Amino acid sequence: MRYCSNCILPDTRPNLVIGPDGVCNACQSHGTKKEIDWDARQRAFQAVVAHAKSRSTGYDCLIPVSGGKDSTWQVVKCLEAGLNPLAATWKTPGRTSIGQRNLDNLVALGVDHIDYQINPKVERKFMYDALVRFGSTAVPMHMAIFAIPAKLAVKLGIPLVVWGENSAFEYGGREEERTGFQLDSAWLQRHGVTHGTTAKDWISERLTERELTPYFGPNDAELKAADVLAVFLGYYLEWDPEVTRRVAAEHGFVADRQGPRTGLYDYADIDDDFISIHHWLKWYKFGFTRLFDNLSLEIRNGRVTREQAVAVVRARGDETPHKDIEKLCEFLGISVREFFDIAETFRNRDVWVRDGSTWKIQDFVVPDWTWRDAGQRLSA
Repeated sequence: MRYCSNCILPDTRPNLVIGPDGVCNACQSHGTKKEIDWDARQRAFQAVVAHAKSRSTGYDCLIPVSGGKDSTWQVVKCLEAGLNPLAATWKTPGRTSIGQRNLDNLVALGVDHIDYQINPKVERKFMYDALVRFGSTAVPMHMAIFAIPAKLAVKLGIPLVVWGENSAFEYGGREEERTGFQLDSAWLQRHGVTHGTTAKDWISERLTERELTPYFGPNDAELKAADVLAVFLGYYLEWDPEVTRRVAAEHGFVADRQGPRTGLYDYADIDDDFISIHHWLKWYKFGFTRLFDNLSLEIRNGRVTREQAVAVVRARGDETPHKDIEKLCEFLGISVREFFDIAETFRNRDVWVRDGSTWKIQDFVVPDWTWRDAGQRLSA
């Protein structure tokens, strides 16, 4: 593994490329933000708003939301722009009380809202199949949070879908992917974090096409006919997690007082008991966790140094979310041992090496890391 010389991300991270100078594309892309004319971007967003209003027959835009701080920020900014939004949520089977509280607060800001809950029996089967097939519990989630908003926008004649963070920009995506664009199946498949699959690919004796109905979005002909435009607010408005947190907090959003559920931030990933597992499985697959992503962003924003970030990783130590894993296993109807046996099949042998009964990462970014014996994995 090679690590970026500026942040602490390794070259095993999907979409990350480390250049000849030792700096990754995410850090290089972040540096270009200084050159952006944000006033011009604001005017461009005003044009998007005006275009949406000119085509609207009711709702001007649809905002995919959860109980997170970015969702609150999106709603605040759209209301400030004079849009009449419909908010829509895929209801996770692991929704937390603080997530529900923040979602209720978001709706109370002044929006209509659809809370779309999928049959938990279907989600249970789909989530288990995704865990076994790809080592990811989040494929059903990602498929739903892209399919449901697109379907609602087409059916209700809503001209604009407003997403939040612009991940394509963070990792050097192409310009046409960072401005206004038309939704189509290729875009949904490319950005949906579904391992290149669509709902059709999950039809089996266990999961019928009818059961998977919520995961099927509009086809390309329907999307083209509806001419739904999608934008990332992070393209038009400078996106920083601390800024969006502050705006959200000013409008009633609350963080988790018990500390971060996963990663660095106490305000991220707090609405879902299962999301930490999706992030943690990257440890087996790629040799890093959510904490590395968060700290690297803090480095780019000048709030911590690389040395301080490494020290945080060392201090946090093992981040296995045992309680959340227990909750997931209860939902899936499997044992904790079975979960870890499945996870083990996705351990990347190009990253991990066996030293007796212990798995280690060679040349790890924390030289004096304490590696845990494989037999300790079932220990809380």
